[in-house]
Amino acid sequence: MGRTVSVWLTDWPITVWSRTAGRSPPPEDTPFALVERGPRGLALRALNAAARAHGLSRGKSHADARAILPTLVSHPAEPEREAAALTRLALWCERWSPTVAIDGDMPGLEGLFVDLGGGAHLFGGEKGALRSIGSALGHARIAARIAIADGPGAAWAMARFSGGNALIVSPGGAREALAPLPIEALRVDGDTVRLARRFGFRRIGDLYAMPRAGLARRFRGSAGLALVTRLDAALGIEPEALRPHRAVPRHRVTRAFAEPRTDMAGIATELAGLADALVARLEPDGVGARALTLAGFRSDGGRTALSIRLGAPSRTPSIWLRLFRERGLDRLDIGFGVDALALAADIVEPLDESQPQLDGEEEGTRGELVALIDRLTARLGEDAVLASRARASWLPERAIRWGPAQTAPDPCPADLPGDRRARPILLFDPPEPIVPTAAEVPDGAPAAFTWRRVLRRVTRSEGPERLSPEWWRGIGPRTRDYYRVEDERGIRYWLFREGLYGWEDQAGARPPGWWLHGLFP
Repeated sequence: MGRTVSVWLTDWPITVWSRTAGRSPPPEDTPFALVERGPRGLALRALNAAARAHGLSRGKSHADARAILPTLVSHPAEPEREAAALTRLALWCERWSPTVAIDGDMPGLEGLFVDLGGGAHLFGGEKGALRSIGSALGHARIAARIAIADGPGAAWAMARFSGGNALIVSPGGAREALAPLPIEALRVDGDTVRLARRFGFRRIGDLYAMPRAGLARRFRGSAGLALVTRLDAALGIEPEALRPHRAVPRHRVTRAFAEPRTDMAGIATELAGLADALVARLEPDGVGARALTLAGFRSDGGRTALSIRLGAPSRTPSIWLRLFRERGLDRLDIGFGVDALALAADIVEPLDESQPQLDGEEEGTRGELVALIDRLTARLGEDAVLASRARASWLPERAIRWGPAQTAPDPCPADLPGDRRARPILLFDPPEPIVPTAAEVPDGAPAAFTWRRVLRRVTRSEGPERLSPEWWRGIGPRTRDYYRVEDERGIRYWLFREGLYGWEDQAGARPPGWWLHGLFP
């Protein structure tokens, strides 16, 4: 059975507000509140302990609160900033598990779920894991209460309503642990809570003896079904799945340290060990990594990461380490040190065994080229190392496109028009205009033409090769007739005439024009 940790971030809106640059946290003895606009005007969204001590509560009208407590200091709440900070905190908590879910649906009860699964032994057992989480959050000055249970529902209730911290509900002990807690601990709305109290249900244990069908019928609409569903989920009768804030990588290894690693040499050594461990995870599935991310969880509460990509799937740690160094491993921002490292294979592909040539020359050349592209990309960035990709288009200038060299090449279109072997290596973009002389009408090549103010006499020619416009692209180039010609100096050109003779008299038609599109070697 999986074990879930619930982290309740007490007074999270005030924590975020206080930690924003340029602000000072309110004094502990000063009543402080954050307000938001509600259906009946401004209402309290979050309060500190001093404000709660005077009887104020979340959701109360701001005007009523000021009437009760004139010394109340209030500021506008910032829900978007709170949500962004909660997402960053979820990334930081991945040091304990790759499955971290954000629990932000109920303002004032914000928190996180961490699925320990079978990984508690990595932190010295469940007590060690809770101690590690609590210590890290305390060091980051984030107030929190933590509990672990068989499922999210039970852990959520214990963290928020049990009155303790770092609570461990033994496997199968949720029924007994939840019995004295109030109905609110089942994560139901206020209307359901009020209706339950009207029927005499004060605590979760009061619901145990009630038949599920009868319990659902006592409530109006969907409230009864929601109450029964939440109760069964909290007791572990019905499973409740977590929704991680981002996709969980299948192949991921982590390593936590008793003391923060503060030097890059130590981090490089730990990375080598993580790489070997990740290879052991990849081998049983017969896959290699195409993209890797190294994440460092800093002792100051931050998170730093470095990613690399490869042109071909690989399970060779030495290649990974070299690319991480090229990418800037020595410049990784580790702050005052990192408490944990994680290495994940973000993209994996099947790694097929291939039979190399006997002399090894062709395979070796290809492997060297892939390695060179990987190193250049790691050093310069994906957008700086490009390769051409074939694209099915009738227009030569659109027949290729440029993209990152490490991406898998597109299949070469087999139905491209014309003789692809006769295409020039050098294409001008855009084509350059030429002035022909004595062109044979309607389909002949020019006897001579002027390009860049130099007259060039044609001694041999071949063509035309007609390429029709792509009508589905709307307004574009007209019909083209391409010619391969050679001048008296042996230079070969690729010319085309845009437009057809005899159409000049049509309304809006332009006379044909001649262009130089490329040069043959």
